[in-house]
Amino acid sequence: MSGSDEKNEEGQGRQPYSQYQLELYMGAILGGRKPITTTDPNKLEQEARKSMSPEGFNYVFGGAGEQATMEANRLAFRQWKLIPRFLRGSTAPRDLSIKLFGQTYNTPLLMAPIGVQAAYHPSGEKGVASACAALNVPYIYSTASSMVLEDVVASTTTTTPTSSSAPPSPPKWFQLYWPLDDEITASLLGRARAAGCTALVVTLDTFTMAWRPLDLDAGFLPFAKGEGNALGFSDPVFRHKFAEKFDGDTPETNVMAASLFWTGEVFSGQGHTWEDLATLRRLWGHGPIVLKGVLSVEDALLAAEHRFDGIVVSNHGGRQLDGVLPSLEMLPEIVDAVGHRLTVIFDSGIRTGADILKALSLGAKAVFVGRPIIYGLGIAGAEGAQHVLAGLLADLDQSMGLAGVKAVEALNRSMLRRINYGGDIKSSL
Repeated sequence: MSGSDEKNEEGQGRQPYSQYQLELYMGAILGGRKPITTTDPNKLEQEARKSMSPEGFNYVFGGAGEQATMEANRLAFRQWKLIPRFLRGSTAPRDLSIKLFGQTYNTPLLMAPIGVQAAYHPSGEKGVASACAALNVPYIYSTASSMVLEDVVASTTTTTPTSSSAPPSPPKWFQLYWPLDDEITASLLGRARAAGCTALVVTLDTFTMAWRPLDLDAGFLPFAKGEGNALGFSDPVFRHKFAEKFDGDTPETNVMAASLFWTGEVFSGQGHTWEDLATLRRLWGHGPIVLKGVLSVEDALLAAEHRFDGIVVSNHGGRQLDGVLPSLEMLPEIVDAVGHRLTVIFDSGIRTGADILKALSLGAKAVFVGRPIIYGLGIAGAEGAQHVLAGLLADLDQSMGLAGVKAVEALNRSMLRRINYGGDIKSSL
């Protein structure tokens, strides 16, 4: 995205994200260049299906069971309608910036933690991280990544700035699939802090694998072959413990055993407890900790009582427990219960800028977006991921203007009305 940045009140650069729309038009009109992927959110999935391997596409697209939760996530967005306001003066330029845990971010969009990204395109996590860095969108590194944390961070970090105005290292968070072994957990968290990750996202709903028919029918489980295990295989504490248990073997010489040992730690089938969270706080230190996968008011209240910094209202994009409530259905209730005590972030089902507006208007302070950006990656690598991400931000920017809103902080529930269509879910999508 080109164009000069504006300055917000915090003095940070603010990109005119809506300008990307004009760039696409001018590229086609003046240069005969069409977008590298479709800009239609519904066609993006179709395009990814054609471009990616069947196993890779099914792994990121597929949900649990009959995919009822995936469909419900989209229907929930369709049932909230925006109410635009006009004659309020100029809404340009718009301020998409937000504050999370005392830090200012240029947009309310964060890249959701998604593992095994090399299964979708060879550029993998480095490709998506570079796309996020180009647009100053926080990148959340997954415990299930196919590339080593330090390598991904190094690929996006400016080490020799050419001028005083060179961009700082892009914002980074770390997502944890929580191992059983505290020593391994401590090592992973120490590496994340050393790599510059400023917040910890603890995923609660994946201590065991869901029933996913698309992967089961294809027999596709990347972790069994070492894919998605890069963080564990590169960890010195894990390597030491594995060598002790397997007569000096390394993950490189005994991939299957190392894979089983690693997945036995992070997908053990044994869920942690609220009491265990004190250990996690001690191991992470003073940085913010966000619990991802909260869908009940009761759990949100417990998170507040245990003094966690934030929660992510999420059903894992419909990939874990099928038949649960859509995340958006629970968002307002959870915000009302704990929004004054901790930061509420939203995840699951976002496909458009209008979706982001709705989640923010219902009280979320930020949103995670995953599948669309991975579809862009699968179609055209890092460039495709950046195109989809830039398009989402441009759509959000333009939609805010069309709704009569100048800044994210002005979004509220008065902008929405709920419409219950009823009928068959699939026919409503």
